[in-house]
Amino acid sequence: MTARAAAAIARPTFQSLMRWAGEQLHASRVPDVGADASRAKPSRHRDDGTLPPVRDGSGPQRLSLYHRPGSVALLDDAPDYLEMLVASLPRHWNLEPFLSPQSFVNYLQQEPPRWEADFWNQQKIVEAWHRGSPLVPQILEYWATTPERFSLTKVCVVDQLMPGMTGLQALDELVDWPGHRILLTGAFDEGLATQAFNRGLIDQFIAKQTDRLAGHLAATIQMLMARPNARFHQIWAATLTPRQSAILRDPRVADDLARFAASTFVEWFVIGDPFGILGISETGVPTWLQLEPTSGLAELAEWAADRGVGAEDVRHIQAGRCVYDRDLGLAMADAKPLSVTPAFAIGDAGTLWAAIHRIDAAIAAPAALSYREWLAGKVRRRSSRKSIWA
Repeated sequence: MTARAAAAIARPTFQSLMRWAGEQLHASRVPDVGADASRAKPSRHRDDGTLPPVRDGSGPQRLSLYHRPGSVALLDDAPDYLEMLVASLPRHWNLEPFLSPQSFVNYLQQEPPRWEADFWNQQKIVEAWHRGSPLVPQILEYWATTPERFSLTKVCVVDQLMPGMTGLQALDELVDWPGHRILLTGAFDEGLATQAFNRGLIDQFIAKQTDRLAGHLAATIQMLMARPNARFHQIWAATLTPRQSAILRDPRVADDLARFAASTFVEWFVIGDPFGILGISETGVPTWLQLEPTSGLAELAEWAADRGVGAEDVRHIQAGRCVYDRDLGLAMADAKPLSVTPAFAIGDAGTLWAAIHRIDAAIAAPAALSYREWLAGKVRRRSSRKSIWA
């Protein structure tokens, strides 16, 4: 599409962007893989690597700079109840059920070193960027070589009343595990909940008698899985300029971008060089959401003019009607001609524009496993066991 052709149609809106996101999500939705998805003492100061929800719009935490799906561990000593939980939660989640508190504790106690290895893998990407290696190819390579990242548990749901070990006793054993904790109990005990919160043992407390428990539990898990992680936030904030960080602190900008990313990608990075969101769908298709501040349009237009772009098209770039994918091409060392893409306004302050670009499969590192493929493999392996319960 030429800039002149893009200008001939009505300017795309953020609603158009979201419709596009919905189409992409529907096209790549994880199929029904079956309901039988067989499916460290925490810091007392709650310094567990997670950020609390931001309610005042004061920081980029409204938008996760890095997000990916993760596993959910479920612990309940009643087989029928545990099976009900597995069957009632979304089937595009990886669920790890446990009947035994000790098996549950042993499983999660093995995860902190793996979390640390993943933090370090991402830190190495940023350090290599400081030495001159572009971010985008490195992230594509990370996706291609680390499918095990999906198995790290982000949330656990634990029953309180069990023989031999209570839910809080089990959680007290998870010294360095950085995930979120939900306590289920058959009877609401405000004193118990307050004590558990004060000790940093739980993030949420849910009584089993709660109306529409399955929906409430799923919504709570989803909320916790969406929380930004402080370690990842710190790593990727280092790639943003002060101006870029200020733009992302605009609540409307952050909310628009968060809705788009969550509706389109199963995993994404927000980076500053180039400025945008690199995301990947459940089927492993990488996409680049180019972000262009209004303050940078004049320079982009001047760059286009220096390369022989016509005066009318240059004016369209200056007005934010369309943009070139210059920075992505430079990051990927792509020799093909630069393309023009219609631009979308993000937020309502007129400070940011976005454009969507597919990453050329010929230059993207091939993904070892998409999330859909990884999840289907997990279900097949569980189905082959004599018993799904550990």
